[in-house]
Amino acid sequence: MAKKKIRRLYRASEKDSIIAGVCAGIADYFKIDPVLVRLLWVLFVFGYGTGILAYLIAWIIIPRK
Repeated sequence: MAKKKIRRLYRASEKDSIIAGVCAGIADYFKIDPVLVRLLWVLFVFGYGTGILAYLIAWIIIPRK
């Protein structure tokens, strides 16, 4: 039986992060480009206004690598 690797969500290191590493960490978790996550986050900020609050909460909750 093969062992299943457990993936954990972490904020990105200083070299990959722009503000706090939240978007880069989410992109790393889902194995996608961080630019896509950042663009989606900007849409939430300007479209719905909830992006800033969600980013702050994620910054507090998601641990550093």
